[in-house]
Amino acid sequence: MVKRRIIVTSILMLSGCTAVGPNYHVPEHAMVNSPGAQEAFMSGKDVTKAAPLPDRWWQLYDDPVLDRLIDQTLAANTDLRIADANLKRSLALLDARGASREGQGSLDATTSYAQRSAEAELQHVQPPARPIYNAGISVSYDLDLFGGLKRGIEAASADSEATMAARDLVRVNVAAETARAYADLCNSGYELDVLQQAISLQEKGLHLTQIMINHGRAAPFELDRRRGPLEASKARLPRLAARQRNALFRITALEGRTPDEADATLLACHHPLSLSQPMPVGDGKALLKRRPDIRMAERKLAASSARIGVETAALYPDIRLGASAGSTGAVSDLLSPLTNRFGLGPLISWTLNRHAAHARITAANAQESADLAQFDGAVLNALKEVEISLNSYAAGLVQQESLENAREAAERVASRMAQLRRGGKVSEFEALQAEEDLLKAEWTAAENRRAINDDQITLFLALGGGWNENGAHHSGAR
Repeated sequence: MVKRRIIVTSILMLSGCTAVGPNYHVPEHAMVNSPGAQEAFMSGKDVTKAAPLPDRWWQLYDDPVLDRLIDQTLAANTDLRIADANLKRSLALLDARGASREGQGSLDATTSYAQRSAEAELQHVQPPARPIYNAGISVSYDLDLFGGLKRGIEAASADSEATMAARDLVRVNVAAETARAYADLCNSGYELDVLQQAISLQEKGLHLTQIMINHGRAAPFELDRRRGPLEASKARLPRLAARQRNALFRITALEGRTPDEADATLLACHHPLSLSQPMPVGDGKALLKRRPDIRMAERKLAASSARIGVETAALYPDIRLGASAGSTGAVSDLLSPLTNRFGLGPLISWTLNRHAAHARITAANAQESADLAQFDGAVLNALKEVEISLNSYAAGLVQQESLENAREAAERVASRMAQLRRGGKVSEFEALQAEEDLLKAEWTAAENRRAINDDQITLFLALGGGWNENGAHHSGAR
């Protein structure tokens, strides 16, 4: 009884040994901890606000159709299905790795009609042929004295969390690409309207020119002068219409549907997406916590750190407690004292090739250094993308303000010229030219508005929102 207590106590003491290798924490000198990565963004302060970015950022456009489309793509997108499957596979492998900490057991049973070799037993008398059997059960438990299994589970857990972050990154991109395709479709519809109006005015000018030529009040070449811009405007139509339909097919593919299932009713959108408030962007600290690619890089670093412990544990013996019981012999002596057997004791394995173990530790340390550099690179890339996106967005808004001023000035001129035309103060050609100038200004503003939508979505993508399925994170931002 005393011996048994000593053995149990020894086992418990050995099992409590500290795992070898480093205990993971984000390095103090990692880029994510630098003060410059935690502060407010440098760019776009005049056109954004520091409020947290909402998870469902596309709702800031207040467009129910866009909300519906993104819900559909997040539910059926093929890239997301792949990411979900990869996550399930990773979690299953983690579960299997965790089972290594449990007791292991096996059961086997065989029977045969056999004759042993006499010469194998150094005899010259032929042994009898008879039915024999073998049955047994064995159990073992790895004490994991130096934490090799523990570190392996830590690595597998970090890998699963990295896979989850990769899935979240796909969600971010799917939401952004859906919004981008829908914005492209709507902007194309709006530009088609402006272009059709311009063509209508140019056709009217061509008709008036023909009348003046017929009455000898204009030279024939004036007809060609009018026809050139008209044909140039018509030449834009096919490409613009194709761009609109291509955007529709992009949305359809994102939804996991074939082109024949495209929702043609979406082509009815002829208004650009518009934010009713300054864009909420938060700060660097919130960005680094939110971006899935940063989380993925950090989890890969954690996995690399744990694998150093896995390789370090190989320098030490692996001790298992094992027990077995069974029965082997002739069927006629089944389960008799002559055939029964049992065993109990520790199972020790120890690789003596230290050079190979040290080489693997060196390789694991090098991988950790590489993953730290990748983690730092992900942080720097995220901050760079946001600053560049903010700069582009702010520049686009400044440009749009000037273009809107130009459009309003052209609108005032067109309105005044229409009044003068009704009063007989100016010719119809002069009034028509003012309307054409207005549409040119409208077209330029529309093109810039398309670029602004693209800048907005690029900025939303850089900010890393949209991956939280429940919408709980920063849900109060609206």
